[in-house]
Amino acid sequence: MSKPSSNRIAIKIKPAAERMVKKRHPWIFEGSITKQSGEGQAGDLAIIFDNKKNKFLACGFYDPSSPIRIKLLQYHKSATIDATWFDNKIKEAFELREELLTTDTNSYRLIFGESDGLPGFIADVYDSVLVIKLYSAIWLPHFESMLDSLQSVSQCSTVVLRLSRNLQKSPDHTFTDGQVLRGALEKEEVIFKEHGILFSANVIQGHKTGFFLDHRHNRLKIGSLSKGKKVLDVFSYAGGFSIHALVGGAKEVTSIDISKKALEVAKSNAELNKPKGNHICKAVDAFDELEALAKNKVKFDVVVIDPPSFAKQASEIPVALNQYKRLALLGARLVAPEGILFLASCSSRVLADDFFQHSLEGIEQSNISFQVLEKTYHDTDHPINYPEGAYLKGFYLVQS
Repeated sequence: MSKPSSNRIAIKIKPAAERMVKKRHPWIFEGSITKQSGEGQAGDLAIIFDNKKNKFLACGFYDPSSPIRIKLLQYHKSATIDATWFDNKIKEAFELREELLTTDTNSYRLIFGESDGLPGFIADVYDSVLVIKLYSAIWLPHFESMLDSLQSVSQCSTVVLRLSRNLQKSPDHTFTDGQVLRGALEKEEVIFKEHGILFSANVIQGHKTGFFLDHRHNRLKIGSLSKGKKVLDVFSYAGGFSIHALVGGAKEVTSIDISKKALEVAKSNAELNKPKGNHICKAVDAFDELEALAKNKVKFDVVVIDPPSFAKQASEIPVALNQYKRLALLGARLVAPEGILFLASCSSRVLADDFFQHSLEGIEQSNISFQVLEKTYHDTDHPINYPEGAYLKGFYLVQS
């Protein structure tokens, strides 16, 4: 593992960017830099000075391969970015999650990148396994100095490294995606608890770090609404909502996902909990199946529609909004009288207000009356302190 460089780069930025930094925004783009004392390597410390008095403004790690050229760590007051600094950041992050761990839950996001002051760095806990995912090469010289603290705080015996696609392709390191850095891993699937319900996460090959932890609070709520009900879970993936509904006493749950492999995981997750309700899995295109169910006038007491991100870039936003509108229309047609519809979006580029507006427009087209019960956002282990980090939004509606 490479060691942190002693190279320091002095930076001046445009006034507009300077104003954003003063508000503690974590990114400085390449085009915002007006002066730079020298070239830098990934992970070099960049120090930003203000334009008027040449005083310390912020510092962060330099990333020559990204349009986000500097990812900021420290603001307003200078500090030594070392193992002690990282240790304090990790402890602060853990303190925000402690209350969650009193809920019979041993899976959580310990470090949520920019929102915990560590841009591009994710750390998820699954029982005794800590999974670190790096999204930028800036962390390659530094994360070794963080491992002791991460293990101590999380009490994890095993550490697994996951890498973004860009880092997997990079020739500048010898790490591999899914590499076990510390401890041992008997098998790829790790069993963990979420509000007392068992799930498995494939921490070596699974999507992201192995599971989607961000909808935990919504899954719990769906479970509480499902007793004796007929439930439809669209884009079910590994069955997060489905399993909570089954354990909550649903008489029947239908899980729809285009991935047969994901549905096999959903079936396995159900078996871990031995629910009494009937679990139906359909490996089909969600839009096609929703159309078919509506045509056949099939109804459900609870309908959950939580699609993958529809807008990876700004140009895709209009299409994404139309897809959300269409899903809302289709979902509304499937809800039984006095039933519940839950709609969600994880597209960070789609603003919450736009998602809610277009979804409601779709529902209006169904000519079925619904009332909004509640809007939800991020769970407590996914805090938000900058606008671009707010990706998750959802809302519950009841047919009236």
